[in-house]
Amino acid sequence: MTVPSLASSLSDCVSAAAARLGMADLAPQIRRSEHADFQSDGVLAAARARRRNPREIAAEVVARLSADGRVAAAQVAGPGFVNLDLTDGALLAQLTDRLTDPRLGVGTPEAGVTTVVDYSQPNIAKEMHVGHLRSTIIGDALVRVLEHLGGTVVRRNHIGDWGTQFGMLIQHQVEHPEPTAPQDAGTMRRLATLYRRARADFDADPAFADRARRRVVALQAGDPATVAAWRDIVAESTRYFTEVYDRLGVRLTDADSVGESAYNTALPGLADELERRRVAVTSDGALCVFFDDLRGPDGEPTPLIVRKSDGGFGYAATDLAALRQRVGELHADRLLYVVDARQARHFRMVFDTARRAGWLPPTVPAVHVAFGTVLGPDGRPFKTRAGDTVRLVDLLTEAVDRARDVVAAKNPELAGEALDERARQVGTGAVKYADLANNRVRDYTYDPQRMLALTGNTGVYLQYAHARVRSILARAEGVEATVDPTVGLEPAERALILDLDAFADTLAEVAAGYEPHRLCGYLYRLAQTFTTFYERCPVLRTTGTRRGNRLALCRLTGDTLRTGLHLLGIDAPEQL
Repeated sequence: MTVPSLASSLSDCVSAAAARLGMADLAPQIRRSEHADFQSDGVLAAARARRRNPREIAAEVVARLSADGRVAAAQVAGPGFVNLDLTDGALLAQLTDRLTDPRLGVGTPEAGVTTVVDYSQPNIAKEMHVGHLRSTIIGDALVRVLEHLGGTVVRRNHIGDWGTQFGMLIQHQVEHPEPTAPQDAGTMRRLATLYRRARADFDADPAFADRARRRVVALQAGDPATVAAWRDIVAESTRYFTEVYDRLGVRLTDADSVGESAYNTALPGLADELERRRVAVTSDGALCVFFDDLRGPDGEPTPLIVRKSDGGFGYAATDLAALRQRVGELHADRLLYVVDARQARHFRMVFDTARRAGWLPPTVPAVHVAFGTVLGPDGRPFKTRAGDTVRLVDLLTEAVDRARDVVAAKNPELAGEALDERARQVGTGAVKYADLANNRVRDYTYDPQRMLALTGNTGVYLQYAHARVRSILARAEGVEATVDPTVGLEPAERALILDLDAFADTLAEVAAGYEPHRLCGYLYRLAQTFTTFYERCPVLRTTGTRRGNRLALCRLTGDTLRTGLHLLGIDAPEQL
C-alpha cells in the first residue's frame, strides 16, 4: 500500500486535531511554506463560522498538534495560519518508504475511471503543421498521466477523412493521372501537391468544381472506383501520420484513428432523433440547434447546424455522433477534447446539445481542454518566411539538427548513429518540453535557441540533471543506497526530501486541471533543489551512513526525474 504524501498526512493530522476540538468542519489546505516545512489554512473559515478570533482557534489546534511525534514545531502565523515543521525522523521515514516503492508514492486514484481523450486530429491529404503540435503532445501527456494514475484511457484521433475536398482530390487525380514527379509517388508530398493543384482548379474552374461535387456523390453512393481511390488517399496519409507520431514519440497508433467517415451511417438517425426530441428545429432549410445566450455580432442567434440546407452533414453532426458513441458504447466516464481555444463556442454548443438530447449524462463531464497558439519571433502565429504554416516535420528536423551541435560540443567522442540518437532525444524533448512547460491556455513564442539551453527551465536542463544523477550513482557502484533514520539532516537534504515527496500530489494536480505545465514546473524545481543539495552536501566524498542517505536521495531524485519526463513523453538519457 502506498504511503500518503507528507502534505496529505498533515492534512489528516490537522483535521483530527480540529475534530477533537469540536471543529469537524475545518478543512485544512496544506501547502509548502517559505517560513516552515508546511503551512495550514482553513482556520479563518472555521473562525468566521463561530465568530471567534482565528488566532485563538489556531493556538488550540497547535496545542493538539504538539503531541504528534512527527511534528517538531507547530506555531501560529499571521491572522490564523498554522506553520508546521517535521522532525528529521519523519522525513527520513518518508524517504525510506519512497525508496522502496516502485511507484514513488503515486497511488491509483483514477482506477475504475474510463476517459476518452480526443487529440491531434489531422486532416487526410494535408501535412501536419505546427498547429498540430500542441494538441498532439498535450493530449499524449494527459494520456500518460491518467494511465499512470490507474485510469483506463481510450485514445481517439478524430481524423478529417470525409467531405467535399475528397471529390476534388479524386476527380483531379482521375483527370491528371501523373500530377507529380516519379520520386514523389506514394509519399505525402505527392498528396500535398495534388491537394494544391486540385484546390486551384476547384476555385478557378466552375466546370471542374461541378465534376468534383458529382464525384462526392459517387463516393457517398459507394462507387467502387471512387471508394478505392479514397481508401488509397487515406492509407497514404495514415502512413505519414504514423511516421510523424513515431518521431514525436507519442502513443497514437492506427488503431486509435477513427475518421469522420466512421459515423456516416449514424448521421441521418441522429438528426431525426434531435428533431423528434425538439432539440433541433428546421430554419431556412437547415436543421439547427439554438441557444438563448449565444448570438452573433448582429444580435441574431448563432445555431449549431446539424444538417445543412442541401441535406449534407458537417463536422457538428460528426462530433455529436462521436460523443454519443463514446458514452453509449465505450462507456466513458469522462470526455476530454484537446483542441485549440478558437473552438470553444463550437464545443460548448456540442456539449449542450448532447446534454439536452440525453446523450451526455450529468455524471459524465465533457471538457474542452483548450490551448493557445505557437507564435513566431514577431509575436504572430508561427509561419515560414513565405507566410506558409510551418510543417511539423520541418520543425522537428530543425530542432534535432540544432541539438546535434549541442550534443557534439559536450560529447566530442560521439559520432554516427549514437550521435544521431542522442540528438533525436534532446531535440525532440526540447520541442515538447518548451510547449508543455507553458500554461496550455496561453500563447507562447517558439525559440529554438532558448529551448535548447543547458540552463533555465528547459527539457535539456532536466535531461542533463537526470544524467548527472546517474553519473553520481555509477561512480558509487557497490555502495548501497540505504537510509539511516538516526542521522541528522542538513537543510538542503530536508528541502530535497520535501520536494521528492510532492511528486504524487503534483500528478494529482495535473489530472485535476488537465495541466501538464504543473509537472514541468515541479521537475524544474526538483532539479534546482537537487543542484543545491549536490553543491552543499558532498555525496561521494562523504563516508559512513550519511553517504548512504545521500545516495538514497540521489537515486530517488533520478527515478523521479526519469518517471516525470516519461509522463511528459520525453526521453531521459543515462548520459548527456
